[in-house]
Amino acid sequence: MTNPVRIVEIREDTIRLGQFLKLADLVEQGSDVRPLVQDGQVQVNGEVETRRGRQLRKGDVVQVGGLTAQVG
Repeated sequence: MTNPVRIVEIREDTIRLGQFLKLADLVEQGSDVRPLVQDGQVQVNGEVETRRGRQLRKGDVVQVGGLTAQVG
C-alpha cells in the first residue's frame, strides 16, 4: 500500500527545498533538514537531491522516507 501524495500549496512561484520540507511537515524541525539532505534521504521528482537550497516549482514531487508531498 502506498501513501497518498499530499498537495502543499505555496504562495510564490518557487520555494527552497529546505523550506518546503518544513512547510509540508516532512520534517519536525528545520534543523532536521540538513542531515536528511546530506545523507541522500530526500528525493525530488524521483532523484536524490543533496542541495537544501534547490528551487522547487509547482508540480515537483518530494519524497522523504515513506512520505510524499507535491508542490501545489
